[in-house]
Amino acid sequence: MQLIGRHKRELIIGAAVLITVVGLAIFLLPQPKSSSPNTSLSDLFGGNNRTSLGSAGGDVTDSQIAAYQDKLKKAADPDSYSKLGLAYLQKAREVGDPTYYTKAEGVFKKALELSPENVEALGGLGSLSLSRHQFADGLVWGQKAQKLRPATPYNYGVMADALVELGRYDEAANVVQQMVDLRPDLSSYSRISYLRELRGQYDGAVQAMKQAATAGGPTSENRAYVTYQLGNLYFNHNDLTQAAASYQEALSIFPGYVYAQAGLARIKAANNDFDGAITLYTQVTQRMPLPEFIIELGDLYTVTGRTDEAKKQYDLVRGIQQIYRENGVDTDLEMALFDADHDFNLPDALAQAKKVYAVRPSIKAADGLAWTLYKSGDYAGAAEYSQQALRLGTQDSLMLFHAGMIKAKQGNKTEARASLEKALSLNPNFSLLYAPTARKTLAELG
Repeated sequence: MQLIGRHKRELIIGAAVLITVVGLAIFLLPQPKSSSPNTSLSDLFGGNNRTSLGSAGGDVTDSQIAAYQDKLKKAADPDSYSKLGLAYLQKAREVGDPTYYTKAEGVFKKALELSPENVEALGGLGSLSLSRHQFADGLVWGQKAQKLRPATPYNYGVMADALVELGRYDEAANVVQQMVDLRPDLSSYSRISYLRELRGQYDGAVQAMKQAATAGGPTSENRAYVTYQLGNLYFNHNDLTQAAASYQEALSIFPGYVYAQAGLARIKAANNDFDGAITLYTQVTQRMPLPEFIIELGDLYTVTGRTDEAKKQYDLVRGIQQIYRENGVDTDLEMALFDADHDFNLPDALAQAKKVYAVRPSIKAADGLAWTLYKSGDYAGAAEYSQQALRLGTQDSLMLFHAGMIKAKQGNKTEARASLEKALSLNPNFSLLYAPTARKTLAELG
């Protein structure tokens, strides 16, 4: 089976996306407490939250964790240690508490102490490294596992995800092709979709993500996630009807799935139902205080003039980010963009963005560096990295908006208009903060 166009989707399955759960409305909580090395999200919110999605999928993972723990009480078995580590990674996906990464690391290393060539533990450490945004380490672990067991698709997924995030796209495409040839399934199709999306091949990306969604996966959360990502593809190209249908389908696969609920909140905001979006995002952040959800809630408060409530959300992001750091997660690029978007700590944001690009020169890192340079007043430098960010032909409204604003500052009105018009034509609701800015700037450019 040939890899038509090239692609992967935001560290699906093998890597992870950070997620979790609280009990009181975020905006009613006190300021975050300073965290200590073993702080959890529950500690941060004063013990008022639960770390369970309250769904069948989460219950299955909990049962697996308990079973492996019971087995290990009876005998130190390397395979049980590695499987427990993988269950911890799945739990981190489901509840977003990064302390599960630390637990996973401990049991993976225990498995390797007992069996240095335990392939599941090696691949698991690769996945863990990706979850922590330590992509070079993830590639090394994935390669070690692949050499020991060349016929295991999981290890190719680890390598492909790492190569994408390191900006090595052709190599990633070759690895994904091998993965597809071994087993065309949810994991491989979703990576094809992302590689196609990065190349600007929207129709092909949708086709592959549909294949991923119908192929089935090891857990209902995995199936819900790719269905949610299909919704994002639709949303990013202004097909709100199809996006809503995909988000609803994800909820039917994994009841209460917070990502899908956040997607529906995004649609409400796109339809100018800001009160409805705030209500739904508040429910989402009560159950899962992911920084991305909290930032979107804060931005909703900002655009509706509720600046004090917005500030509480933005302050909360820093408390959660500290917990990620304490559990080995590198959040430099995400925090640099957060600070640049909100004009916080620009010198630090620029230093962080430069550091990230130096070690992983992906198009996302290039775009983050371009934007922090723009916000810092270095328009020539911003233009250089914006060009790098768009080198694959990615059709991403936010990246095109960044390019347009940079070109406008350089006095290149024709190219600035073209980039901003393209951003808005792809998705007029690409950003709560910046879609109005794009329209205003276009008007000013005449």
